[in-house]
Amino acid sequence: MAKVTVIGAGNVGATVADNVAKKNIAQEVVLLDIKEGLSEGKALDIWEAAPINHYYTRVKGVTNDYSATAGSDVIVITSGVPRKPGMSRDDLIGINANIVKTVTENAVKYSPNAKFIVVSNPLDAMCYCAFKAAGVDPKHVFGMAGVLDVARYKTFIAEAIGVNPTDVSALLLGGHGDTMVPLPRFTSVGGIPVSQLIDQERLAAIIARAKVGGGELVKLMGTSAWYAPGSAAAKMVEAILTNSKRIFPVCAYLQGEYGLNDLYLGVPVILGKDGIEKILEIDLNEEEKAQLNVSAAAVSSTIDAMKKLQA
Repeated sequence: MAKVTVIGAGNVGATVADNVAKKNIAQEVVLLDIKEGLSEGKALDIWEAAPINHYYTRVKGVTNDYSATAGSDVIVITSGVPRKPGMSRDDLIGINANIVKTVTENAVKYSPNAKFIVVSNPLDAMCYCAFKAAGVDPKHVFGMAGVLDVARYKTFIAEAIGVNPTDVSALLLGGHGDTMVPLPRFTSVGGIPVSQLIDQERLAAIIARAKVGGGELVKLMGTSAWYAPGSAAAKMVEAILTNSKRIFPVCAYLQGEYGLNDLYLGVPVILGKDGIEKILEIDLNEEEKAQLNVSAAAVSSTIDAMKKLQA
């Protein structure tokens, strides 16, 4: 069976490991961190829950020993400094770029065929950083952003209407942040267009809230979220290991799609055992194209800033 490595044993990384273990889709999950004892303790805690929650995935923790990650099918990178109140995702770029570059280079030595899921912020730029550091097919390096962002969008819609959030179908594009592009035209609830259930003003407020969903949680807790991000990354791991061909909004490397090049940006993809098996190009109207281009420009600016810092 499969092997999964989660790099970074903080709140997000531990949540990813816990969720993957509970799904019984991997034989082993390795949790790695630079802090002595942290990954070992959290991994042991998760493993001790196996008899209670009826899973058999072996969870192991290691301190900075990348040899223990050898032969991983999927590697999830959560390493980095979390946001604090008043910080934007872009404020983290210099610190986290160096961290992501280092862990990616170490991990790919032992697992050259792995699929890399990046969770560290600023997400789009960190995906680009990991791709350059890994030196592998870009379809094997992608980011968890859209799965989380669309989940928040769905949750707010369900809350507004008073329905089960699993009945909401939605899509969004663009960068992970304030310039993301939720698409009401592609949003429905139980097959009913959302525009028939929520008035335009209320829907606009929901979209605005979804764009700053992460910031809302930082203000409440003093740090970044972890339950939903960890669950989102684990769902992507599941799609890869089970080859379930799920359509997810994922931060992917664009090479001409949507008229954009050499850029990581959130777009719908088919996710399976080969990573991103296909990027789906949907027809956008002029307003949606304009919003996507604004988001792409913001991400490009962040990537350019990262390149200068690394030069």
